[in-house]
Amino acid sequence: MGQGKEVKTRDEPNVHTQERGEIYFFYRPKVDKEEAHSADDVQKLYIVLRPESGDRCTEEKQAPDSGKEGAKRAKHDHDVKGSRPDKEGEGGHGSQEVNIKKEPLLRFIVMGKKSLPDPGKKSRPYWGFVEMLTTRIEDIKDALKGVEYDTATKGHRHTSPARALGEGVYQILKHNTGRKTHTHLIYKLEFPPEGEQNEPQESLNVEREASFIIQIKNPDQHAGSSQFRHAGSSQFRGLKSKRKAVFPAHLQGQFGQLRYSEADPPDFLNYEGCEFLLVAASDDIEEELGLELKTEGELSDASCSDLLRTFGETASASPLLKGTWV
Repeated sequence: MGQGKEVKTRDEPNVHTQERGEIYFFYRPKVDKEEAHSADDVQKLYIVLRPESGDRCTEEKQAPDSGKEGAKRAKHDHDVKGSRPDKEGEGGHGSQEVNIKKEPLLRFIVMGKKSLPDPGKKSRPYWGFVEMLTTRIEDIKDALKGVEYDTATKGHRHTSPARALGEGVYQILKHNTGRKTHTHLIYKLEFPPEGEQNEPQESLNVEREASFIIQIKNPDQHAGSSQFRHAGSSQFRGLKSKRKAVFPAHLQGQFGQLRYSEADPPDFLNYEGCEFLLVAASDDIEEELGLELKTEGELSDASCSDLLRTFGETASASPLLKGTWV
């Protein structure tokens, strides 16, 4: 699928690409539902970002023994050595460098609402967070699978596997408007192919292309303040303190006393528990930013899908290939 190369359509020297890669969208039906037939049947919207290039070939990420990443490694060590520290409830912390040209870096993101902001309309910001950061594709596959569990009040429950919703290329870029600088997350879909139906994509505001301003939440600021609590949901109160990211000093220092920072560098997103806001900017990237994201053109063959090659049949592909609910 490539890395989302861009073509400038007008002189716009104040746009600088920081990172480019592949973007995948998934949805999961509500608990005990085998299928989804509308947005009302959807429980969660997930985004997976896989950076493939940027200002440098290495990215700074959380230490491999922190967060869910550390919990999964600890479980493996327990199976081998009989020792299993409990790390799954904590956020990402520490530091490690990863060469993204030699091994995958995967961000598993959960959106607080079961849709993206409508990129063609002005609305309140939508909140999301990095649920998992990993270099292991199997970890993402596990997160997309269905789950069986028991509860004290409702007995046995079942969540269906996630469905593959969209696949494309993305960029995180810095935009200087002359008055201030902010960062954008922009993307363009390759799947579903042009001409196919797109009912689930339209219902969840996953347009063929879109631009969002992305702001990183300062984990040291209280999440209970009214401005952030009402960002996309009147009930949002942020992650619990233990689950919040603990950024290295040079990243945390960028906030100062501010509640939000630009996603500059994108390394902020390499820590589990990183909270962010997406603000609708445009559904026409060329008109807004003077550049066009280039994909590999019109695709229709499932064998061309990087999502399916990477994650296999873990997630049903009918929404991805045909644009239909399942």
